[in-house]
Amino acid sequence: MASATLTFPSSDVESFKDYVEKSDRILALLGAGLSASSGLPTFRGAGGIWRNNEATALATPQAFQRDPGLVWQFYSYRRHMALAAQPNKAHYALAELSKKKPNFITLSQNVDGLSQRAGHPAEKLHLLHGNLFDVKCSGFYCNYFEKNNYTDPIVPALAIPTEGPQPEPSRSGDSGEATQNLMNAYHYKKDTRTELDISNANVPIPQLEPHDLPQCPKCKTGLLRPGIVWFGESLPKDVLRAVDTFIYRGDTTDKIDLMLVIGTSAKVFPAAGYIDEARDKGARICVINLDRGDLIPEGGALDLGQDDWFFVGDAAQIVPEILKSVIGEI
Repeated sequence: MASATLTFPSSDVESFKDYVEKSDRILALLGAGLSASSGLPTFRGAGGIWRNNEATALATPQAFQRDPGLVWQFYSYRRHMALAAQPNKAHYALAELSKKKPNFITLSQNVDGLSQRAGHPAEKLHLLHGNLFDVKCSGFYCNYFEKNNYTDPIVPALAIPTEGPQPEPSRSGDSGEATQNLMNAYHYKKDTRTELDISNANVPIPQLEPHDLPQCPKCKTGLLRPGIVWFGESLPKDVLRAVDTFIYRGDTTDKIDLMLVIGTSAKVFPAAGYIDEARDKGARICVINLDRGDLIPEGGALDLGQDDWFFVGDAAQIVPEILKSVIGEI
């Protein structure tokens, strides 16, 4: 397979390849840009609107309490979109790197499940914001939790609506022709119907009641909710502990060789703080991102030095190429 055509100096690529080959302890921080080539909307920034709702306004416990049906429709749509997408070459490259480098761990801010589907070892992949395909009980006293529920739709009421051809009136006034048009529409194959874009507020969706939504099989009274860390909720302690243990393992001389920052502006804490912590442990930083504007010139998490790298472009093309000396062709 031909290598990707990269638009930055070959000397930068070669110096990185030489360094990553020699690196032992590597930490990666992943953001939504990693999945851009897989075609997933990020629901951040200017594109962060779903049916005239700010996506962030739907990602709160208060929104779920107020309208669990609407929140589930939003997340069911995201689950459906993520399942329709495929991991791209960057996902596969990072999964392969984790198998080649025993002391490589990944901290992902993504919830789309694409890294897992690319075969990234679970013990080396730490999900900071949860997973679209995990569900848990919303009841205060119930601890029900289910991992990797890929049922789509998770309940029938959350199915994406579709449309087929509408019966056309007879052009000739022949009742037989009109009947045939009606029968053609009625027998239209379900798998060839067109899914409606329910992210568009002009597309009607039903008002769902609690009994339409996923129910907890354990307590029998609570609603299930997506296993996402919503705004205002604590980040998972086991993830924070695992990353801190990696960074501060051993004594102060136990350095980190390299940190990869892929598809994220690294402006949101605490994830952004890990860059400075890795740098304090001796790490050189490699950023792969579509937007050079995310390189903060003074004092920010991406304040890179002359020994660091910034590769601007599509992670799906860049990551497999710069890791090729370690992982081979993807």
